[in-house]
Amino acid sequence: MNRIQTVCVYCGSSPGARPEHIENATALGVALAKAGVRLVYGGGNIGLMGAVARATLANGGHVTGIIPQFLVDREVMLGDVQELVVTADMHERKRLMFERSDAFVALPGGVGTLEELVEQLTWAQLGRHDKPILIADLDGFWSPLLTLIEHMQAEGFIRQGLDVPYIVASKIDDILPMLEAAVPVLEAFGPDEDEEALERL
Repeated sequence: MNRIQTVCVYCGSSPGARPEHIENATALGVALAKAGVRLVYGGGNIGLMGAVARATLANGGHVTGIIPQFLVDREVMLGDVQELVVTADMHERKRLMFERSDAFVALPGGVGTLEELVEQLTWAQLGRHDKPILIADLDGFWSPLLTLIEHMQAEGFIRQGLDVPYIVASKIDDILPMLEAAVPVLEAFGPDEDEEALERL
């Protein structure tokens, strides 16, 4: 049984400049569905967002779309998902995406995707959660960000003991296995031991 039951995918509402972006988003949707892992995403029907959601649905997977009211028309909301949540604003959207997910994956995207990813990295750095965060550095898309994080460390702005916790995958096929491997130690207990382990902690 997968320890990761639900994955939140952050990605662009645009298709990007290269066909590989849509192909990779589609492949991730297929992988999620085949593994029985539910998708939580931003609710849109266009760009990479639409591609990952439609691929998940087309292969029998479960999709939860969470979208703020003001983006319902702009991002062409996907109404075919099993669960659709329309929020009052972006803050509520991001909170619900966090609460309903066991892990996070950042596919290529723009400043909105970057903002969502960095927020999760910040919360994890400050000890607000220990859910796995995976940066899908497909064809080197996120390499400039990874270099920037290393630069911040070298310049002393990410202090020792406050490391930014993330994992990096360069292939779609590696994403789910890497997330499973990154589940916190508690999740390694068997089903009969979970409650007892929680009480001890």
